[in-house]
Amino acid sequence: MEIERQFLVKTLPDLPPEYESLRQGYVALLPEIRIRQIGESRFTLTVKRGAGLIREEWETEISRKEFDSLATRLYPETVMIEKRRYYISLTDGYTAELHVHDGNLSGFSYVEVEFPTEQAANSFEPPSWFGHEVTKNVRFSYGTLARKDGMEIVRQLLKEQKWRTKDIP
Repeated sequence: MEIERQFLVKTLPDLPPEYESLRQGYVALLPEIRIRQIGESRFTLTVKRGAGLIREEWETEISRKEFDSLATRLYPETVMIEKRRYYISLTDGYTAELHVHDGNLSGFSYVEVEFPTEQAANSFEPPSWFGHEVTKNVRFSYGTLARKDGMEIVRQLLKEQKWRTKDIP
């Protein structure tokens, strides 16, 4: 089970020097089946079900060979997402996972915070650099943004919602 809130980024905070390089792609969207490469040597397969604040999640390590094989079988019209993940300690003891994208989603930043309970998630006060919350907006799911036109989807959704963020070109 995963309890997580997601936000757009209003302004990028000072970034720590350390980060993880990630590549992730989607083999299926319902349920969401994701492959991910973390750095040069770690590979995972994740299955997620549901939407919103609380989702079922199952993850297992896979080999590079399995990752490479699945990477050739991504869901139609999707591409591999490239991003850097920064871990930023928050004053309330939680950790923000800031995703700064390269490649197809270059210029888009997204932040998420995981919680031990639903009550903790609901009482969380986001810091000022967090932007609009998109936890319940399935159109901001990575499965949607992994489409070849993912950045255009981001721009259109922001325009529809009249949201502004400095980090979207």
